[in-house]
Amino acid sequence: MNAPAVRLTALAHGGGCGCKLAPSVLRRLLAGQPTGGPFERLLVGTETGDDAAVWQVDEATCVIATTDFFMPMVDDPFDFGRIAATNAISDVYAMGGRPIMALAILGMPIDKIPTDMVREILRGGAEVCGTAGIPVAGGHSIDSPEPIYGLAVIGTCRPEEVRRNSTARAGDALILTKALGVGVYSSAIKKGKLDGEGYAEMIATTTRLNRIGAEFGRDPDVHAVTDVTGFGLAGHGLEIARGSGLTVVVDVASVPLLARARDLAAEGCVTGASHRNWASYGEEIDPPAELDDIGRHLLTDPQTSGGLLVACAPEGADDLLARIRAAGFPAAARIGRLEAGPPRLRLVGGTP
Repeated sequence: MNAPAVRLTALAHGGGCGCKLAPSVLRRLLAGQPTGGPFERLLVGTETGDDAAVWQVDEATCVIATTDFFMPMVDDPFDFGRIAATNAISDVYAMGGRPIMALAILGMPIDKIPTDMVREILRGGAEVCGTAGIPVAGGHSIDSPEPIYGLAVIGTCRPEEVRRNSTARAGDALILTKALGVGVYSSAIKKGKLDGEGYAEMIATTTRLNRIGAEFGRDPDVHAVTDVTGFGLAGHGLEIARGSGLTVVVDVASVPLLARARDLAAEGCVTGASHRNWASYGEEIDPPAELDDIGRHLLTDPQTSGGLLVACAPEGADDLLARIRAAGFPAAARIGRLEAGPPRLRLVGGTP
């Protein structure tokens, strides 16, 4: 870990996707707002809380549009830029698309942060975009009381390649591509409890592009996809359940975790967002009796640049999981299934 001149996390009241509004607050804000309405070419809007908007240009082309930004969860400005950019681009991959360009979103307390540090944030974001094969083609900046960085990202796909969070089928297997625990690790950073090995593990997962999602768009066995971010695995699993009108069943003992996630959570390294998440949607979850508070925190832990949650045909699940791991996601795991039933999340198998 580098030692920056200013601790970015000390300038923000929250960090990463833990900054997101609680799911219950967001639902109240969006209640009554216009949806797609008469726009026939708007294939995906706000109806199901999907990862990005999708507009069909013609018979062969869709445009995917998204924006994502947040306050720092790490102090190293270059790493902050990389994490934020990776997280924003993920929304396009989660829709089955391929990114084509990005615009930077920057808000900085310019009287508190040296110019060199701001440049490092931008350099980190640009490096990730370069890895994704896209330019940072512009952007917008403001003087803000807390540091904020992210991207607006544009992508494309064919109409038949669009993957929503609302099209899972009963009987589908459920696969998660990355381990949970990023929120726990970010809390540990603020408390001075995360060592260099843990920091390296967190940076490795949060800067790993979810580009495998573009392949999901071309795989007929993949029926629904979403990325796991600020609402935690439980919250984003519930989005699939609500959108698809099915019960999502998660075998919590199969859920992959970062190496020290459970131990650090037991030491009190949990985020306020974890509590807000459970308060927002806990009534829609059927937990096993043996699920302890630590397990609950891990399932509601806000992920920044988390993995993709994939619903796929059960007969193709083992092959798909092998391909995901071979593509650079060694923690990927089959964690559950979808069943006919009320749109709820049922947890089985103890505690993670």
